Amino acid sequence: MKKKLVVGLFVLFLLVMTVMAVKSVGNPAKPGGIGAGGAVGVIEINGAISGGSVDSWMGATGANSMRIMNIIQQVGKRDDIKVVVVRIDSPGGTSVASQEIAIELDKLRKNGKKVITSMGDVCASGGYWIACSSDYIVANEGTLTGSIGVIMQISNLEGLYEKIGIREEVIKSGALKDIGSPTRELTDEERKLLQDIVGDSYDQFIEQVMKGREGKITRDELLKIADGRIISGRQALDLGLVDSLGNYYDALDIAAEKGGLGKDYKVEVLNGSSFWNSLFQGVSSNIFNGSSSSVQLKY
Repeated sequence: MKKKLVVGLFVLFLLVMTVMAVKSVGNPAKPGGIGAGGAVGVIEINGAISGGSVDSWMGATGANSMRIMNIIQQVGKRDDIKVVVVRIDSPGGTSVASQEIAIELDKLRKNGKKVITSMGDVCASGGYWIACSSDYIVANEGTLTGSIGVIMQISNLEGLYEKIGIREEVIKSGALKDIGSPTRELTDEERKLLQDIVGDSYDQFIEQVMKGREGKITRDELLKIADGRIISGRQALDLGLVDSLGNYYDALDIAAEKGGLGKDYKVEVLNGSSFWNSLFQGVSSNIFNGSSSSVQLKY
């Protein structure tokens, strides 16, 4: 009897979750009505930015670069979407995933579509990298942005392994083949090699910001604040890292104006967050931050 009750409750829970998931999927923003002048397309980038397969459960949550790139490419083929608002609420993620999304946005702009970034609570590090591939950036006064820099974290579990009696035997083809192994400290040679990679990736970040904010901040001004610090949206405006202050709907109005749509336009959210995405966001972010890869660059 108990077993049937547990099974019944579990089935009921799944049904409730499914209904909530279905209700949460949709288009939350249609401020302009259905106009004949064209549409503003909205692409959401929420949570940790990562790559990987979209077929895995990890790929279904967070800001998966493969999924977002596909959406951007589809937008490029649609004549009815004249301008795009990229709504970013992300603390960053892997360097390559951030770069891939930015590259697709650059292609979209090259083909004549305007791209406007709307910053949410957080648009930092890899999120800001992506924002720099837009024509105009709108931040809220309290948005946390910046965090221009690169980080690589490697766990050293050598002491733990010794306590529980685990010893790893390594057979390798070269001295650097097991770089980042959690069973030992880095050698001086390995540390220098990884620091050089971080330095090169940092230079790429500076180049991305200078390209995206050309004429709005000098390189010397940028280097003074590109030490990983976070700043508010209002500070970012003073520094030239964003173009204006406003919320999501302000960004939509700016997009419509820049896209020549006038006041009669519709808004189409192309990848709204689902219930499951919200539910597993924290879980996927934690797993992402503790990735199985021993060496990983993150913005």
